[in-house]
Formats: sequence, structure tokens, C-alpha cells
Amino acid sequence: MSTSLPTVHVLAAVIEDQAGRVLITRRPPHRPHGGLWEFPTGKRRSGESRLDALRRELHAELGIDVVDAHPLITVHHRCPGHRVMLDVWRLRQYQGTVRGREGRAVCWVAPARLSQYAFRAADIPVITAARLPGRYLITPEPEDEAVFLATLEARLAEGARLVQLRARRLNNQACARLAKEVANLCRDYQATWLANASPEQAIALHADGVHLSAARLRALDHRPLGRDRWVAASCHNAAELQHAGRIGVDFAVLSPVNSTRSHPGARPLGWEGFGALCDAARLPVFALGGMGTEDLAQAREHGAQGVAGISRFWNRPRAGGPQC
Repeated sequence: MSTSLPTVHVLAAVIEDQAGRVLITRRPPHRPHGGLWEFPTGKRRSGESRLDALRRELHAELGIDVVDAHPLITVHHRCPGHRVMLDVWRLRQYQGTVRGREGRAVCWVAPARLSQYAFRAADIPVITAARLPGRYLITPEPEDEAVFLATLEARLAEGARLVQLRARRLNNQACARLAKEVANLCRDYQATWLANASPEQAIALHADGVHLSAARLRALDHRPLGRDRWVAASCHNAAELQHAGRIGVDFAVLSPVNSTRSHPGARPLGWEGFGALCDAARLPVFALGGMGTEDLAQAREHGAQGVAGISRFWNRPRAGGPQC
């Protein structure tokens, strides 16, 4: 006799308004986890597509009609007697006026303030995903500082809002000087920047967070920085992704999806392999390895938060449009 628990497929929506705020609703007091906040959710019915289920639930619960939505993250967790697959979509376009049905409280919140509200533990990865953009710009090693900073500003002007600074070849003094300029530019464009360094170095550089190499990730048994800073990590397999989730890393970069000239000997995961690893992860995951902005939709269809890249993001001949 099988002892496996049934799985309930639940759709959830991260709904944004024109100001970039996110809609959350409060669970009624008589419901399980009553009084806690959540993203609008509803169960998928047999025979429904994921998008049809999302449309039905949002119309019934909030009185709005979906115009444009895309997958954001899938979170698996266990409840008494069953498992839940929380299938989260990001919604930026809809018709109608949001109103909570049955007296349910609704609230529009800036993404950076979501952590101030009481959610269930299963929603923590969703909160992180809601705060992250769809592109993660990784800088090349700086050669000419003036050219480097001019290129970074051009990418920020095009809409890049999440940046990883790689400057491992610079000495401490040169790295600190460059980091100060990077921080100033990112602040001007309201972008977040992470240092590809040790946690101690990231703090010394006054970075918004740290991006851990896979080796640094494996050496840690706990989250290395407080929740006031971001912690990201490079991963290449299921074990590294699981370890990242276990120690509280905020998001991961998984590679290589495709073959790359920078790592010609690395075996690519392919989209199916990437998707399978993403589905089992407990945190948002960016796709890396031969990625460009044009790969964003495919990455999302396979469970990614978005795409990350170096050469195809950095060496752009012209503006690439708004940030996704």
C-alpha cells in the first residue's frame, strides 16, 4: 500500500500595481493560520490549465480579470494529510478594481516592506521572488575602470536592477575604490549590488549583499549575513541547491544551462535538466550559461526567477528595453 500523500495544486498571484506595490490579503480569523497575510491563492480544479485556474480564482476572490501573467516560482511544502504545490505567478496587467470578497482585508505593499508582515513560512521564498527582478547582471573582471563604470551606467540606464560585481583580480585598495563607484551608480538607479567575494569582504565593501561561489557555499553551515543583506550563491547540481536552501540563501544561480565558450568542458544541463532542478529547489533560481534577455520567457516556463549573464548582458550594442 502506498503511503505517499496526495498533492494539492494551489495557484497564487504576486499582483503589482503601476507603482510597483504588491497586493497581499489577510486570512480570516476562523481559517487555519488566521490573521496571517498571504498572496491571493486558490485551488486548481481537475481539467483546468494553470492559467485558467488563476483567472477563475482572481475573478472570484478579487473581482479582476487577468491580462498578462507569467510563472514566478513553485514552492512545495507539507501540510497535515497532504502536500501542497504552491504555483506562483506574477501579474502586472489586469482589468477591474481590486476588492476583497467576503470582507477579506487587502493591502498594497512595497516589495521591500513585505518582510514586515506576518506570513506563513512557506511564503518566504515567494516574498523573496517578489522582490527580485527577472535579470541578474554579472560584470566581467574590470580592466579599464572608466570604461567599466560607463558600461555599468549604460546597463543601469537600460533597466538593470540587480548587479553582481566580480573584481577578484584587483587588490584590496583598487577593489574598494571601484566598489564605492559601483555603489554610487547603483544607488542613483535604485539598483541592488552584490559582491562576488567572501561575506567579510562584502561587508567591508558596504555591498548590499554577497554572492557566494559554489566552494564558499559548500564550506558554510549557516547563513553568513543577516537578513538586512542579500545572500546569493552559484550552484551546479541538486546537492548545492539543497544546501543553499537549507542554510537560508536568498536565491541561486544555476549553471550551465547551455554550452558556453567560457566553460567549454562543462556539461550543460539543458532546459529539461534545469527545470527538474528548479522544481525541487526551495529558493528562487536564475538560469546562467549562454543566456540573453531573449531567453527570459523560456527560463520562466522552466521554473526560473529569470536569467543571469555576463557577456550577452554586458556587451550590448544598444538599449535592451525595460527591466523585466
